[in-house]
Amino acid sequence: MKTKKINKVLIANRGEIALRIIRACKELSIKSVVVFSEVDINGVWVRKADECYPILGDPIAAYLDFDRIISLAKKADCDAIHPGYGFLSESAEFAQACEDNGIIFIGPKPEHIALFGDKMASKVAMRAVGVPMLPGTDEPIDNIDDAEQIACDIGFPIIIKAAFGGGGRGMRIVQNAEEFKEMYESATNESIRFFGRGEVFIEKYLKNPRHIEIQIIADKYGNVLHLGDRDCSIQRRHQKVIEIAPSPLLNAAVRRELYRVSTKAMFKLGYESVGTIEYLVDQDDNFYFIEMNTRVQVEHPVTEVISGIDLIQRMIAIAEGDQLKFLQEEIHLKGYAIEFRINAENPKLGFAPSPGLITNYLAPGGPGVRLDSMAYTNYQIPANYDSMIGKLIVSALTWEDAVRKATRALDEFLIEGVPTNIPLHRQIVRDQDFIDGKLDTGYLDTKLQHFNLDAIHNMEDEETKMQQITGIINAIKANKLNVRH
Repeated sequence: MKTKKINKVLIANRGEIALRIIRACKELSIKSVVVFSEVDINGVWVRKADECYPILGDPIAAYLDFDRIISLAKKADCDAIHPGYGFLSESAEFAQACEDNGIIFIGPKPEHIALFGDKMASKVAMRAVGVPMLPGTDEPIDNIDDAEQIACDIGFPIIIKAAFGGGGRGMRIVQNAEEFKEMYESATNESIRFFGRGEVFIEKYLKNPRHIEIQIIADKYGNVLHLGDRDCSIQRRHQKVIEIAPSPLLNAAVRRELYRVSTKAMFKLGYESVGTIEYLVDQDDNFYFIEMNTRVQVEHPVTEVISGIDLIQRMIAIAEGDQLKFLQEEIHLKGYAIEFRINAENPKLGFAPSPGLITNYLAPGGPGVRLDSMAYTNYQIPANYDSMIGKLIVSALTWEDAVRKATRALDEFLIEGVPTNIPLHRQIVRDQDFIDGKLDTGYLDTKLQHFNLDAIHNMEDEETKMQQITGIINAIKANKLNVRH
């Protein structure tokens, strides 16, 4: 049963996620349209789309100007808009504007985007449907004296979080009462700078928990399923670096309860489309709700690999009004998948973004290796956006084999011209705690003290090999080396 067939989709995004959506559309015989900023004119996704339209002016504002985007969608006769992740993907106002203009928004209903975009309201709603919560505030706080009293009542350590933000911005851990005021001011100032509002909420802080998320998929008819879990514990400054599906060491009973609680909550709230419920799991296997992401996640490929389900295509089908074509017991999760976020960043400068020209690009391949990337040789990485240029995903039937495959694939991966975090990933997969699956949110902070950041930054091995190859070629050309044909 379908309400409307989608024939043409405008992709209101850029980079690897835009390319990912284009590929999903092509397999469904759906035409794809992209908008692009001036600095993205050479983006591979611009070349791959069926149609493309520039939005001139500020490179970031180009992807946020939803009046212009909707106008272009109508001009191009698009049935629907897919927002990808970031930018307008969690804008209830944008989703509503699409509906008001007769365009299908490929994602959740505007009211659910609004609900889960409000961290206070989402906590109240999720608690009401039986989802466990950390001790903390249910309403935004904008008074430092009230905030300090609440923190003392909860008991230190606590964490301050921006009430209307995300991505680790406006977040501070406070170990004791003496440092509270300084941390509160720092958190609120950052929140105002990035989100335009300074309200925060306060929660009990769990030291080095695991960060576990559950992938949900739901149609318009009350069918709600899960597609397993992901471990996103390897983070730096609250930003995910590596994601794993499923979590290597999650207790089986806890896993089943996470699935039950998550699907029940989404059924009761009438959620539809894909979504991700994120939790913290403490050392005693208690789990607590953090937030709900009402969009496709950066890490969605690891779930696709172990489930065999194309999440982008399912989003489109649900938006068309299609019912889910499978039952929970028909979903068979198979093996392990690991995703490595490949960022153009400089470890010697505190992992600062390092845009520039990619002078050489050699991608890994082989069985069990997937690469979602917009990078190529002579691609100019713009300075205007996030530093992520791609995602390397590996998979195998066992955790041990997945780690071995990751080691091999990372060793094959070569990007020159800009520093990247590939060598950091190479050290992580060789670390014994990672090999043993002993992961928590403090993992990378601890390991960075022992990893050699100078070694992370250089590409000496690759350069040596290239020099050897060049020497051989020059010797052949000079007839100084006999080569048997």
